[in-house]
Amino acid sequence: MAMIFQRKNLRLARTLIRHALGLGFYARPDITCYKERHGSDYGGWWLQPKLLNDDSIIYSVGVGTDISFDLSIIKNLGVSVHAFDPTPKSIDWLKKQEKPDRFVFHDIGVAHYDGFARFYAPKNAQHVSHSMISQDNVGDEAIEVRVCSLQTIMKELAHDRIDVLKIDIEGAEYSLIDQILEESIPVQQLLVEFHHRVIPDGVKMTKKTVQKMRESGYRIFAVSENGEEFSFVKLD
Repeated sequence: MAMIFQRKNLRLARTLIRHALGLGFYARPDITCYKERHGSDYGGWWLQPKLLNDDSIIYSVGVGTDISFDLSIIKNLGVSVHAFDPTPKSIDWLKKQEKPDRFVFHDIGVAHYDGFARFYAPKNAQHVSHSMISQDNVGDEAIEVRVCSLQTIMKELAHDRIDVLKIDIEGAEYSLIDQILEESIPVQQLLVEFHHRVIPDGVKMTKKTVQKMRESGYRIFAVSENGEEFSFVKLD
């Protein structure tokens, strides 16, 4: 336990140094609240469980090969999770996993529009995550996949809100969040990994997005030690 604590402190120290040098970004939580972390060290997220019940609507966008967060909240909070990922490795991996009925998988991408998108494969063949955005860790090889907007997905699933939206979409989070804010899509808790580390002008984009979210009534209640995973809640 002490070693884990030391590692987390070291990661936070590195993040704060990068932030001070303008090479990274870190923001302290805006509010203090009861929260729980669900999932593995790699794939876990902080959320506010007291805002959820068994009728809550959870979207998990970007699965990869880690559904520990999804399985934990299904088991411990009694919720259902709609998961989205169009990448072949993720789809193949999921087929081999034991999943509860409350885990509902959709093999489509989520974007700010309906149609098709080119997903660029990672340069490292051992990695899984593809990206709609050209960035440092993807190559020229790409696949074309179907993508849908949140509005279209919510309409097809007969959902009038999203209680928790988890986003890990390799740099495409900025345009998706812009749409959520501009069109007032009702999302209560938004858990997002910002990829400013690999996106051109990424630090500037993350700062701007966090500012816009705060102006729209969202408040940060948790931040990872590396300054990339943020948990927001919409305050009335």
